[in-house]
Amino acid sequence: MRDNRIQTGVVAALGITQIVGYGTLYYSFSILAESMAVDFGISVEQVFAVFSVSLFVGGITAPLIGRELDRRGAAAVMTFGSAIAAATLVLCAWSPSVAVFALAIVLLEVSSGMVQYQAAFAALVESDPKTAPRSITYLTLIAGFASSIFWPISAALTAYLSWREIYLVFAVLNLALCMPLHFWIMRAGKIANAQGFRKERQHVVGAIPVERRRSAMLVVFAAFALLGFTLASILAHMVPMLGALGLGGAAVVIGSLFGPAQVLSRLINMIFGTSLSPPALAVVSAVLMVLGVVILGFSGEWFPGAVAFAVCLGLGSGINSIAQGSLPLYLFGSDGYGAITGRMAAARLAAGAAAPFAFAAAMHQIGIGFSLFATAALGTLGIGAFVLVAIEARRHPVAAE
Repeated sequence: MRDNRIQTGVVAALGITQIVGYGTLYYSFSILAESMAVDFGISVEQVFAVFSVSLFVGGITAPLIGRELDRRGAAAVMTFGSAIAAATLVLCAWSPSVAVFALAIVLLEVSSGMVQYQAAFAALVESDPKTAPRSITYLTLIAGFASSIFWPISAALTAYLSWREIYLVFAVLNLALCMPLHFWIMRAGKIANAQGFRKERQHVVGAIPVERRRSAMLVVFAAFALLGFTLASILAHMVPMLGALGLGGAAVVIGSLFGPAQVLSRLINMIFGTSLSPPALAVVSAVLMVLGVVILGFSGEWFPGAVAFAVCLGLGSGINSIAQGSLPLYLFGSDGYGAITGRMAAARLAAGAAAPFAFAAAMHQIGIGFSLFATAALGTLGIGAFVLVAIEARRHPVAAE
């Protein structure tokens, strides 16, 4: 009973830190990018080029972070990561030149890997591998509100504060709210272990036989990389892109539907998705995301089409977040989970590193419509990769029980 209460508290605490972590370190960037460009006297495309470089560096460091999650414990890494995130937000706010700003954004992405889903999922698997899939669903259900909360907050704050002052506010949130919660999770785990409240961990054995895991990992990594590129392209430009299509002030409202749609998909999965395996969930998530992009490509400024786009993208992204945590556990087991998800994150971030800049350049050169269809084509390749994984998993029905 005590162990269940601790696990519930851990999920709730991580839910809060994921909302703040994604809201301050990721979702706010697209809202503030234009102000950053004006401040430094550069183009918005150049600002997103810096962001793309940061994603690439984040991908390079993800495997190292994954190994540290396994070695030091996820909560310890997240506690340190919150402090680094706060410090780098302050560095961004202070940056007197483009060079310092670029360095700060790169460091910000590295710290993101220490506090966002990769680390949070590892914390849940570390706590109890057997219940981790359910805990991951609950966590993503809570964290799905990040965009709906921080897109409007960031947009509203721009009317009163500069982007530098907004980043200082965000630094305080990471330092005063997230770091204490991560420290509590670390302490709660140590106390539970010391007092014998935590039940013995039951390791999860993956569905893919050891001798076939290398090739299966490559396919999984490629699939998440392709869908990561698709999603990163859209999310980095969501509100400005909708505005450019002619939706005006409704762009923020439509963009804000993305978050509730993520939450809805996770709620539906929690209630009705128990019959679907993680590979099947991954396929469904990919199809929904690509469908949303295609709908927007055809509908343009038509308001119902834009709403359908945001809802489909949010539904797909919501399930995809669950798949990022549950699919590696299902296929490859709990041993070395942090290192495996670190390599997966590296592939996803490295492939998606060029997404914000490439999509911004594409919109400028060939227009929004063609850019959307090109992005959807890449996502379709991701659907195919997930289908291959699902077929391979069905050949080995000894998946983790």
